Amino acid sequence: MLSERRLEVLRAIVQDYVGTEEPVGSKALTERHRLGVSPATVRNDMAVLEEEGYIAQPHTSAGRIPTDKGYRLFVDRLAGVKPLSTPERRAIQNFLDGAVDLDDVVGRTVRLLAQLTRQVAVVQYPSLTRSTVRHVELLSLAPARLMLVLITDTGRVEQRLVDCQAPFGESSLADLRARLNSRVVGRRFTDVPQLVQDLPESFEPEDRGTVSTVLSTLLETLVEEAEERLMIGGTANLTRFGHDFPLTIRPVLEALEEQVVLLKLLGEANESGMAVRIGHENAYEGLNSTSVVSVGYGSGGETVAKLGVVGPTRMDYPGTMGAVRAVARYVGQILAES
Repeated sequence: MLSERRLEVLRAIVQDYVGTEEPVGSKALTERHRLGVSPATVRNDMAVLEEEGYIAQPHTSAGRIPTDKGYRLFVDRLAGVKPLSTPERRAIQNFLDGAVDLDDVVGRTVRLLAQLTRQVAVVQYPSLTRSTVRHVELLSLAPARLMLVLITDTGRVEQRLVDCQAPFGESSLADLRARLNSRVVGRRFTDVPQLVQDLPESFEPEDRGTVSTVLSTLLETLVEEAEERLMIGGTANLTRFGHDFPLTIRPVLEALEEQVVLLKLLGEANESGMAVRIGHENAYEGLNSTSVVSVGYGSGGETVAKLGVVGPTRMDYPGTMGAVRAVARYVGQILAES
């Protein structure tokens, strides 16, 4: 375990390197920070930090930079994430409040995260496997044609046309709508098939075929929409950090094109808890020079998806974590109110 003083020296090195992009020397540390010790003591502390792998010397200059291990300890020992200012919080709320549907919410969230953090933003759509039914609407379009509208607790809306075997009257339609909603509203999508399997038997024989067709369409909708989707934005922000990527930025860009890779990265966030993956902690080799900050979002304490950012390991971790957490909280509020 590092002493508190050496931890303070490491914190100062991380903060200075993130801020200046230049390797940090002992003289600069003692001038910029009130460490309460002599430059010689700071040099000794830096030697110990280097020996234990928390900092490294990139070339023959006197300066040092944090390693992945150093950043990891810095993040693990953070006293707290950096709170957003009142204007920043108000800007987030105003920007997201104007969203008209779920696609707009996700699109606005990606743009907002990319602007706030100046990193690459990744937002996963709410997973239907974790969603619950808010309402099922059935509308008559013609004597033997219906429209089924499925609304989820996350604001997702799915519409399907249903061609019936025979004309289906308004009173029968109202009856089916009421019985269907009484069984499935507030229930998980994964529970729906079992909840409705005996529903046709409760109708008159001449209506059972149509009821079965409606239920089949509903269950097919759940299967079709179960595929995970995400949106990415702010990739151009990486061009500002060209020198942070040792050889080329190409492996990072290629990794960002792989949706499976990004879903796996986001999936490592523990439910609604924050996850920070630094450098070589990312299993995908193309992202070994990056850090990923992700968190779950949802409503009512239920996590329905993840969002986060990807950037160089030389990242403002307290600020990035604060922004990611704040945006996730606002998105959850919007879903709860939608």
